Amino acid sequence: MTDDFTGFESWPGDSLFREITPEGYVEGPFMFYRKGTYYFMWSEGSWGNETYKVAYAMADNVTGPFERIGTILQSDKEVATGAGHHSVINTPGTDDWYIVYHRRPIPNEGRDHRVTCIDSMTLHEDGTIRQVKMSFKGVQEVTNRMGLHSPN
Repeated sequence: MTDDFTGFESWPGDSLFREITPEGYVEGPFMFYRKGTYYFMWSEGSWGNETYKVAYAMADNVTGPFERIGTILQSDKEVATGAGHHSVINTPGTDDWYIVYHRRPIPNEGRDHRVTCIDSMTLHEDGTIRQVKMSFKGVQEVTNRMGLHSPN
Protein backbone atom coordinates (compact mmCIF):
# COMPACT_ATOMS: atom_id res chain seq x y z
CA MET A 1 0.00 0.00 0.00
CA THR A 2 1.01 3.58 -0.40
CA ASP A 3 2.27 5.44 2.67
CA ASP A 4 -1.09 7.21 3.09
CA PHE A 5 -3.10 3.95 2.61
CA THR A 6 -5.04 5.38 -0.33
CA GLY A 7 -3.74 3.04 -3.02
CA PHE A 8 -1.42 0.22 -3.97
CA GLU A 9 2.22 0.25 -4.99
CA SER A 10 3.37 -2.03 -7.77
CA TRP A 11 5.46 -5.14 -7.21
CA PRO A 12 8.62 -5.52 -9.27
CA GLY A 13 7.49 -6.03 -12.86
CA ASP A 14 4.60 -3.51 -12.57
CA SER A 15 2.05 -5.98 -11.20
CA LEU A 16 -0.30 -4.57 -8.56
CA PHE A 17 -1.09 -7.96 -7.02
CA ARG A 18 0.72 -11.30 -6.65
CA GLU A 19 -0.92 -14.69 -6.53
CA ILE A 20 0.43 -16.75 -3.61
CA THR A 21 -2.55 -19.04 -3.03
CA PRO A 22 -1.15 -22.50 -2.26
CA GLU A 23 -2.46 -25.67 -3.88
CA GLY A 24 -5.24 -27.17 -1.76
CA TYR A 25 -6.11 -23.85 -0.10
CA VAL A 26 -9.71 -23.55 1.14
CA GLU A 27 -9.81 -20.77 3.75
CA GLY A 28 -8.43 -19.45 7.01
CA PRO A 29 -5.11 -17.80 6.08
CA PHE A 30 -2.86 -16.95 9.01
CA MET A 31 0.71 -15.68 9.13
CA PHE A 32 3.21 -15.33 11.96
CA TYR A 33 6.91 -14.51 12.30
CA ARG A 34 9.48 -16.38 14.38
CA LYS A 35 13.28 -16.18 14.42
CA GLY A 36 13.67 -14.73 10.92
CA THR A 37 11.06 -16.98 9.29
CA TYR A 38 7.55 -16.16 8.07
CA TYR A 39 4.97 -18.93 8.48
CA PHE A 40 1.93 -18.91 6.20
CA MET A 41 -0.85 -21.28 7.32
CA TRP A 42 -4.26 -22.19 5.88
CA SER A 43 -7.06 -24.76 5.93
CA GLU A 44 -7.46 -27.50 3.32
CA GLY A 45 -10.12 -30.12 2.61
CA SER A 46 -13.84 -30.02 3.25
CA TRP A 47 -14.83 -28.24 6.46
CA GLY A 48 -17.68 -30.70 7.00
CA ASN A 49 -15.67 -33.92 7.26
CA GLU A 50 -12.40 -35.62 8.21
CA THR A 51 -10.45 -34.11 5.27
CA TYR A 52 -10.37 -30.63 6.86
CA LYS A 53 -6.86 -29.88 8.12
CA VAL A 54 -4.22 -27.18 8.64
CA ALA A 55 -1.19 -26.90 6.36
CA TYR A 56 1.72 -24.46 6.31
CA ALA A 57 4.61 -23.04 4.31
CA MET A 58 7.75 -21.12 5.28
CA ALA A 59 9.68 -18.19 3.75
CA ASP A 60 12.51 -15.81 4.62
CA ASN A 61 10.48 -12.85 3.36
CA VAL A 62 6.88 -11.81 4.08
CA THR A 63 6.23 -11.70 0.33
CA GLY A 64 7.66 -15.18 -0.29
CA PRO A 65 8.34 -17.28 -2.11
CA PHE A 66 6.80 -19.71 0.38
CA GLU A 67 7.83 -23.36 0.45
CA ARG A 68 5.02 -25.71 1.39
CA ILE A 69 6.13 -27.91 4.28
CA GLY A 70 3.03 -29.97 5.02
CA THR A 71 0.09 -30.63 7.29
CA ILE A 72 0.35 -30.09 11.05
CA LEU A 73 -3.21 -30.60 12.29
CA GLN A 74 -5.74 -33.12 11.02
CA SER A 75 -8.66 -35.25 12.15
CA ASP A 76 -8.14 -37.94 14.76
CA LYS A 77 -10.76 -40.72 14.70
CA GLU A 78 -10.44 -41.05 18.49
CA VAL A 79 -10.96 -37.33 19.19
CA ALA A 80 -12.64 -35.24 16.47
CA THR A 81 -13.00 -34.45 12.78
CA GLY A 82 -12.96 -31.17 10.89
CA ALA A 83 -9.89 -29.65 12.56
CA GLY A 84 -9.11 -26.35 10.93
CA HIS A 85 -9.71 -22.61 10.57
CA HIS A 86 -7.17 -21.67 13.17
CA SER A 87 -5.00 -18.98 14.68
CA VAL A 88 -1.65 -19.12 16.45
CA ILE A 89 -0.62 -17.31 19.62
CA ASN A 90 2.71 -16.92 21.38
CA THR A 91 3.36 -16.22 25.04
CA PRO A 92 5.33 -12.94 24.85
CA GLY A 93 9.01 -13.27 25.69
CA THR A 94 8.97 -17.07 25.28
CA ASP A 95 9.08 -19.66 22.53
CA ASP A 96 5.77 -21.13 23.75
CA TRP A 97 3.28 -21.41 20.88
CA TYR A 98 -0.35 -22.47 20.79
CA ILE A 99 -2.79 -23.24 18.00
CA VAL A 100 -6.45 -22.28 18.47
CA TYR A 101 -8.87 -24.02 16.11
CA HIS A 102 -12.32 -25.51 15.77
CA ARG A 103 -13.21 -29.16 15.37
CA ARG A 104 -16.24 -31.41 15.29
CA PRO A 105 -16.60 -33.78 18.25
CA ILE A 106 -17.34 -37.42 17.50
CA PRO A 107 -20.10 -38.24 16.85
CA ASN A 108 -20.61 -35.22 14.64
CA GLU A 109 -24.39 -34.95 14.71
CA GLY A 110 -24.97 -31.54 13.19
CA ARG A 111 -23.69 -29.37 10.38
CA ASP A 112 -22.59 -26.61 12.74
CA HIS A 113 -21.65 -28.74 15.75
CA ARG A 114 -18.17 -27.35 16.43
CA VAL A 115 -16.06 -26.61 19.48
CA THR A 116 -13.12 -24.25 19.90
CA CYS A 117 -9.88 -25.84 21.07
CA ILE A 118 -6.36 -24.83 22.02
CA ASP A 119 -3.38 -27.15 21.92
CA SER A 120 0.38 -26.64 22.21
CA MET A 121 2.34 -26.13 19.01
CA THR A 122 6.03 -27.03 19.12
CA LEU A 123 8.65 -26.06 16.58
CA HIS A 124 11.71 -28.18 15.76
CA GLU A 125 15.24 -26.75 15.91
CA ASP A 126 15.16 -26.25 12.10
CA GLY A 127 11.97 -24.15 12.43
CA THR A 128 9.53 -26.72 11.06
CA ILE A 129 6.37 -27.31 13.08
CA ARG A 130 5.89 -30.61 14.88
CA GLN A 131 2.60 -32.42 14.18
CA VAL A 132 -0.06 -31.11 16.59
CA LYS A 133 -1.80 -33.87 18.55
CA MET A 134 -5.44 -33.16 19.37
CA SER A 135 -6.29 -33.73 22.99
CA PHE A 136 -9.28 -33.60 25.29
CA LYS A 137 -7.24 -31.65 27.87
CA GLY A 138 -6.10 -28.61 25.90
CA VAL A 139 -3.34 -26.64 27.62
CA GLN A 140 -2.40 -25.73 31.17
CA GLU A 141 -3.42 -22.37 32.59
CA VAL A 142 -0.72 -19.76 31.98
CA THR A 143 -0.02 -16.84 34.29
CA ASN A 144 0.76 -13.79 32.19
CA ARG A 145 3.62 -11.36 32.82
CA MET A 146 1.37 -9.08 34.92
CA GLY A 147 0.62 -11.87 37.39
CA LEU A 148 -2.99 -12.24 36.30
CA HIS A 149 -4.57 -15.63 35.75
CA SER A 150 -6.68 -16.54 32.78
CA PRO A 151 -10.35 -17.11 33.67
CA ASN A 152 -11.44 -20.70 34.25
